Amino acid sequence: MKMFNGVKRAVVGAIIGLGVLSLVACSSGDGQDTSGKTEISLYSSGSKNVEEFWETVIPMFEDEHEDIDVDFVFVPSGTGGQSTMDRILAAKESGNDSGVDLYEGSLEDILRGKEDGDIFYPLSSENVENLDNVQDENLAGANDLAVPYRASSVVLAYNEDTVTDVPETAEELYDWIKANPGRFAYNDPSTGGAGSSFVLTTIYNQLAEDAMSIQDESIMEEWDKGFDLLNELAPFMYKEGVYPKKNQGTLDLLANGEVDMIPAWSDMALEQISKGLLPESIKLKQIQPAFTGGPSYLMLADNGDEARKEAAETFLNYVLTLDVQEIVIDEMYGYPGIKWDLLTEEAQEKFADVMDGYRIFNGGDLSSKLTEQWQKEVAAQ
Repeated sequence: MKMFNGVKRAVVGAIIGLGVLSLVACSSGDGQDTSGKTEISLYSSGSKNVEEFWETVIPMFEDEHEDIDVDFVFVPSGTGGQSTMDRILAAKESGNDSGVDLYEGSLEDILRGKEDGDIFYPLSSENVENLDNVQDENLAGANDLAVPYRASSVVLAYNEDTVTDVPETAEELYDWIKANPGRFAYNDPSTGGAGSSFVLTTIYNQLAEDAMSIQDESIMEEWDKGFDLLNELAPFMYKEGVYPKKNQGTLDLLANGEVDMIPAWSDMALEQISKGLLPESIKLKQIQPAFTGGPSYLMLADNGDEARKEAAETFLNYVLTLDVQEIVIDEMYGYPGIKWDLLTEEAQEKFADVMDGYRIFNGGDLSSKLTEQWQKEVAAQ
């Protein structure tokens, strides 16, 4: 665990009862502590690399902004991150201060915040100057309520020593699977996003281009063609239909040569290639139509304290600087949030094979319903 100065930090583990987070003493009513510094809090969740990223960035920020202290509250994946949203919403409804200034969340959180009381306030280059540097396509879904500061996507990972005819399109991928029985695997979609993306994109590749933005359950009636294809592919999968657990499960099969090709998260695969956990022969590419992916967002909760709002905006602006974005690339192996042409040539080269974009699924709860149907119609066969 890295040690760092100037940051009061809390790790929230098990969430008890209704999932209420333990409170972190933040600030006095005027947004300042007894030393005259403005205190703000950042609530985040995710994997270990997310925690380590903020443990690196926050001290850098505090060194440059000695009048601001950042309280970091981290909720590991699977231990109740949603209760942070519940806390913010409950405070909004009761007219109280949630104690949350910055929140790292998903597109679904942005939409929920909008629908349940405008809990996040609008951002622009007037209050966050570096917002002009953010990739336009990532800003599109945020409704000016969040900063997409990093991203990742599912890509095709393959062994170049054994795969000579690398698919360029989804149709070519399906043909390759049939021509190479047992050499492709995707993980159970209920256990990881890589497998979920393969299933989802296979279904939605058979539908209209705008179908991924439809949340009405009537679209489920059009899933049949995609599920027919998944069942058609099933006998050609690893061990004639074995679906490993978790994203790492398929990466392990690829690493030890049991399969030659899988869908994988770009950041996981890039990190493991860099650290020698995957052979140098493993390469990545995006096919067309692309697999899914998306940004991770930072939002500012409106607690009515102008000093904290201004300090939080200063922090957001800092996260979009080149220095921090290079940490996203070098330590998180994530896609940067800022425009590609603002990066160094070396940074751009790291993503040369996976820069063909990704699609964002905006179907809401339909994702879980699709997984349930996969369990019944594909896994159970």
